[in-house]
Amino acid sequence: MNHDRIHAQEPSHHRDRWTVGTITGIAERDGHCVVTVEDGAGEPTELVVTLAIRDLFVSRLEIGDDESPVGERVWFRKRGGQ
Repeated sequence: MNHDRIHAQEPSHHRDRWTVGTITGIAERDGHCVVTVEDGAGEPTELVVTLAIRDLFVSRLEIGDDESPVGERVWFRKRGGQ
């Protein structure tokens, strides 16, 4: 499975390849994390990442340990497929 890319902070490289979005939902499916983000136009995108990547990007968000990442801004690239 190809996984999508997601960053908690603005990437320093190839900025034109990344889209800024806001997390609207986060769930687990088939042993992976599915992060739903909306871009600036309000278009939703489902990103599929590993649980380890979820833990990494969530840990880099400026939220408390008990706070949800929903509503946080992220940078993403859709790469995946099933």
